[in-house]
Amino acid sequence: MSTDIKPTIHGFLARFFPGYQLKDDDDIFSLGFVNSLFALKLVMFLESEFKIQVAQEDLDIAHFRSVSAMDHFVERKRA
Repeated sequence: MSTDIKPTIHGFLARFFPGYQLKDDDDIFSLGFVNSLFALKLVMFLESEFKIQVAQEDLDIAHFRSVSAMDHFVERKRA
């Protein structure tokens, strides 16, 4: 796994969840941090930051539920 992915995602999310120490496996959807607009912003961030394309079939909440899930998703898309 690339070491740049998790810290970059944490940095992005920290701007929106100030004061919350997000752990790698925290479910940002069940914590109530994500609405549909933020989910779109998150997908756009991942595409832009990591130079990947998120296809329609990739839009599964499981890929975006946590920092760890996004890390694995980005790694798969980069492969």
